[in-house]
Amino acid sequence: MKQILQNLQTGRLAVVDVPPPAVQPGRVLVRTAASLISAGTERMAVELGRKSLIGKAAERPDLVRQVMQKAKSEGVMSTIQAVRAKLDSSTALGYSAAGIVAAIGEDVTEFRVSDRVACAGAGFASHAEMLSVPKNLCVRVPETVDFEAAAFGTLGAIALQGVRLAEPTLGESIVVIGLGLLGQITVQLLKANGCRVYGIDLDPRKVELARRFGAEGSASNNDTKQAVMEWTRGRGADAVLITAATQSNEPVELAGEVSRLKGRVVVVGLVGMSVPRKVYYERELALKISMSYGPGRYDPEYEDRGHDYPFAYVRWTEGRNIEAFLDLLAERRINVEPLITHRFPIEEGEQAYQLITGEMNESYLGVVLSYDTGHELKSRLENNLAAAAKRTTERATSVRVGLIGAGNYARKMLLPNFKAAGAAFQTIASGSGVTAQTVGERYGFRSYVSSADEVIADEEVNLVVIATRHNLHASLAAQALRSNRHVFVEKPLALNDEELNSLLGAATESRGCLMVGFNRRFSPLAIKAKEFFANRQAPLSILYRVNAGRIPREHWIQDAREGGGRIIGEVCHFIDLMQFWISEPPVRVYAERIASRNYELIDEDSVFITLRFADGSNGSVAYLAEGDRALAKERIEIYGEGRTFVLDDFRRATQYSNGRATDVKLRSQDKGQTSEVRTVCDVALNGGAPPITLDELAATTRATFRIRESLQTGQAVDV
Repeated sequence: MKQILQNLQTGRLAVVDVPPPAVQPGRVLVRTAASLISAGTERMAVELGRKSLIGKAAERPDLVRQVMQKAKSEGVMSTIQAVRAKLDSSTALGYSAAGIVAAIGEDVTEFRVSDRVACAGAGFASHAEMLSVPKNLCVRVPETVDFEAAAFGTLGAIALQGVRLAEPTLGESIVVIGLGLLGQITVQLLKANGCRVYGIDLDPRKVELARRFGAEGSASNNDTKQAVMEWTRGRGADAVLITAATQSNEPVELAGEVSRLKGRVVVVGLVGMSVPRKVYYERELALKISMSYGPGRYDPEYEDRGHDYPFAYVRWTEGRNIEAFLDLLAERRINVEPLITHRFPIEEGEQAYQLITGEMNESYLGVVLSYDTGHELKSRLENNLAAAAKRTTERATSVRVGLIGAGNYARKMLLPNFKAAGAAFQTIASGSGVTAQTVGERYGFRSYVSSADEVIADEEVNLVVIATRHNLHASLAAQALRSNRHVFVEKPLALNDEELNSLLGAATESRGCLMVGFNRRFSPLAIKAKEFFANRQAPLSILYRVNAGRIPREHWIQDAREGGGRIIGEVCHFIDLMQFWISEPPVRVYAERIASRNYELIDEDSVFITLRFADGSNGSVAYLAEGDRALAKERIEIYGEGRTFVLDDFRRATQYSNGRATDVKLRSQDKGQTSEVRTVCDVALNGGAPPITLDELAATTRATFRIRESLQTGQAVDV
């Protein structure tokens, strides 16, 4: 399918062929009929993307600080690789579209195939022929509303939310500053609400258009304030809505100057926000900033996971705002047809952006992209350059990777290491299809596909690499093993005992090997520690401190169904490493967490865990989320038989033996990923036993489940 993408590094825009998204639980697949370019927002995004790295840094100093901190904690080279991986990707543009439901995912009962819907959301309602949209961001379109008008649904909801915050009443005098798309819709909404409306814009043509919708107005100049005061009979505006898009502070200043005493100012557009205290103080103005489409915006529970707010308590969510706007369109109380100045087929999308960025030197307002909904979309795209290159090699003697999921970790760590290990890249699938194309093209994958099923079914693939979100690991790994493929799955292996048992059953019966991304045991310092205690006769005692840092409550990892939480998702690393050193499984666990009254803190993110191993060894994990980021992430102390081994963040180690200390330093941090991938490739190519046995994988994974159980019961639990 065709989709408009922007490269984050170069800023270049292109209409690209990518695989269509696969149907996912809680989502609606929509065949796009029309999408609307939000000129102000998207122009600013495009202009930012086209800036140099220094220019981008100046715009986002918060990200620069994150990069600097990462360099301090993980090293310069690791940070450079992470930044390159992030920049060498593409982002989807657009967030307002309409089309026809093509398929629905699990748990979606609100829609049926062939329903006409309007869609919202950056990253969801993009400029693409097929969209995968969470159900709460889809709304049925009334029969009398065409797709072009319905594509205005998101912009209409943004305008409507701003109007709601202004709390207009019948007959009030309200000023709208900025008469682009958002401003013109706002004018119409206010008129439909029985208000007197005055519009202000730098462009006289936009002022004239607002007059057609019943507003008074003038082009912004030195006389604007006086004109508004005369229009309000010397009283000032009851409310001012700022719908402009500019870095200038002038709209906020002007809003204060034209407001009445105790008036209301609502900022809807992206404008400068240095509020002049004097005028806002002297008139005791109420200033509000509208948060996009309405309640639910930026809440993953509402947008991603489909949990709607109770109607009786939250009357106007972002979805219900879109619904209300569509109803106004159906009743002919709002008219968007005069706002459309340009129409482009999706194939000419680059021209559309040349228009809004000023390269075409032509005035515009509403720019709509149209789509042919009748032609078939291919689920599999071939990379002809990669296919031609691979025909010249002997593919029977190479590891041929099929990758499912292409997120940050796969791009930053897995793919570079598989490439260095000499693996061939066969087929790649991702949830959106976009990363499958962009990552696949960069690494020379032969095919980009829509679904995991196509990767597993590809007879050319002899190693399936799974790097999806955690809830899919067990089922996809089991499916690939049942197809007798070798499998490398990122941690965790499973989220519960039922998933784990099913997966272990598939692994036992498969001719393929199951391998898991417990990379730390492959680190050179971890191996040195094991050698240091070789041939020991006494138990070990291990202290493992992890300065984990905080992950927000709303992050997908914290969701029990999707990520499983950080104990299952990350503590498994540390248990596996202890098991590697001790060579015996954990048999009992006990854990305690913090007890905080702060909602922002997740108690289970800061825990002390004690483990007993089968040979009598003890392990203690202090997994702490509340430390300072300047402190290195991991420190491990191993005690046994009168000796001690201290490992600092996989950069350096100190051996204590016979009263002497010996230091070991690496040139850079090495958590074992490179060696791990080489080992995985060797097993996939030459056969032999997997590097971690099924019993060890099961013991580590079950231990994380029992830790959660111990936290809930307050008791020690047998593994």
